[in-house]
Amino acid sequence: MLVDPISLATLGGAIALIGGLLGSSIGLGIAGSAGAATLGEEPGQLRNVIVLVSLPMTQTFYGLIVLILILTRVVPNLAAMPDAGGSNGFAVLACGLIAGFAELFSAIYQGNVCASGISLLPKTKGKILTNAMMLAVFVELLGVLGLVFTIMALNMLGLF
Repeated sequence: MLVDPISLATLGGAIALIGGLLGSSIGLGIAGSAGAATLGEEPGQLRNVIVLVSLPMTQTFYGLIVLILILTRVVPNLAAMPDAGGSNGFAVLACGLIAGFAELFSAIYQGNVCASGISLLPKTKGKILTNAMMLAVFVELLGVLGLVFTIMALNMLGLF
């Protein structure tokens, strides 16, 4: 039985988006819970809480970018290639898994970092905001690298 490479590639793109959506949801939930507790203690920190809570959302966009690239650039190239057994489709599926896991875990752990920063906002009178954002950016970098590595892998496969 031959496997349709276009279906596998589309599944890879969907997995990338699912990883971003799931990770962002969990990360936002973690940071949002800390934000609700902080706002109960000091409502004046709303602006800072919103900034930190929103950071894990970006991984969803990275997953969406991978899906769009696969659907608009990779799938048309796959359709034009002879493929025995769907091996190119499996390769794109693997690239989607790379992106999906990178976005999933980076968003979750970024939510943890942001939650820690949020919990210290009242104690530091908001002065921890910049430091917390810088620490969250380190975790964000892994999501960005997941996107970049996925694009590089698709390019090395000759599909991008």
